[in-house]
Amino acid sequence: MILLDTDVMVDILRGYEPAKEWLKSAQEIGVPGLVAMELIQGCQNAREQRQLEKALSDYQLFWPDEGDCNRALVSFSSHRLSDNIGLLDALIAETAIGANAELATFMSSIIGY
Repeated sequence: MILLDTDVMVDILRGYEPAKEWLKSAQEIGVPGLVAMELIQGCQNAREQRQLEKALSDYQLFWPDEGDCNRALVSFSSHRLSDNIGLLDALIAETAIGANAELATFMSSIIGY
């Protein structure tokens, strides 16, 4: 299972050809629910939001459970000052770990496009 981070989803939604080609080769793709919420936050109007929600309906959403949130708190607390990790980044990463999934992000070696 591979969960898609926000940066990868943006490329896919914008139709960036290398991202679309990479996605065709990937199997068992999902999206953290928090990534979906970040994408919705970036919509400028209702039309964009409807288009996004339609595109997101193709993906299974994964939500953090209590264990994921507890691990995210530890990660965030440990790495906020030293590595500038963001709150949502910690939650998204721990959601992937909790789902026993890889997280496809530009910071990951998974993305080869």
